[in-house]
Amino acid sequence: MFRKAQRKKARLRLGIAGPAGSGKTYSSLLIAFGLGGRVAMLDTEHGSGELYADLGDYDVATLSPPFSPDRYIEVVREAERQGYNVLIIDSISHAWAGEGGLLEMHDRYSKAKGNSFTAWREVTPAHNALVEAMLQSPMHIIATMRSKQEYIMTTDDKGRTVIKKVGMAPIQRDGMEYEFTLFFELSLEHLAMATKDRTSLFDRRPPFLITTDTGKTLLSWLEEGIDPVAESEKAKEALLERIGRIDNIFELKNWYKKHAPEINALMPAHQKEVIEACTRKRAEVEGQRKTA
Repeated sequence: MFRKAQRKKARLRLGIAGPAGSGKTYSSLLIAFGLGGRVAMLDTEHGSGELYADLGDYDVATLSPPFSPDRYIEVVREAERQGYNVLIIDSISHAWAGEGGLLEMHDRYSKAKGNSFTAWREVTPAHNALVEAMLQSPMHIIATMRSKQEYIMTTDDKGRTVIKKVGMAPIQRDGMEYEFTLFFELSLEHLAMATKDRTSLFDRRPPFLITTDTGKTLLSWLEEGIDPVAESEKAKEALLERIGRIDNIFELKNWYKKHAPEINALMPAHQKEVIEACTRKRAEVEGQRKTA
């Protein structure tokens, strides 16, 4: 049940929030280029994702309403199939507050059922599915969020009263920022501050300007530790070799029960291979028993 804790190589799960004009798209691209490899962008911002084509090579998929979570998931899966290394989702606020998003879904279910609380039981699985699609993806994921806008009255360096526009909470479900490994908030001066940081690279660091070096720094941290794909491949081969030596159904059932935790710990594709090998072995030994 328990095993020695090991630091494994990881994929980036980064959230970036800020008000309009704070540089969310621009900063996301700089980090993506620092991470390296093929970059894709899911653009819900009316084509604004292509305004920075001069920064470097990246591909764009434009998503128009309705902004339901399942449509986001379709694009994530397609980016995985096409082999992109980094996917920028710009932005996931539309999946919450946009046309056809989760809040509209909640209103629709509330009216149909006459109960707002019950309606959340219909909407929450769709939200969770989008979160899982991002967290389980083999790509680096950078997701931007708009911030609620608010104006405050303050004083400038000359003591004069001025009105200043500031960004507040991200426009997404409460607590969404905790799903990410790292979460940046951007100011209108384009400065980033980490409000959640499991990497400890930016913890307590004063506001800073994001560059491609930010992505390179993150990549170095992500590459530390063992390679989970290689470890899963090695474990899969050992399991397949053992399955090949099983010669009766009783042994196969006992073996599978004993090694189920190891199989469940494999990467999804490797799990599938082992389970398919068990299915073929079962058909093989049952066929031999019938002809004996």
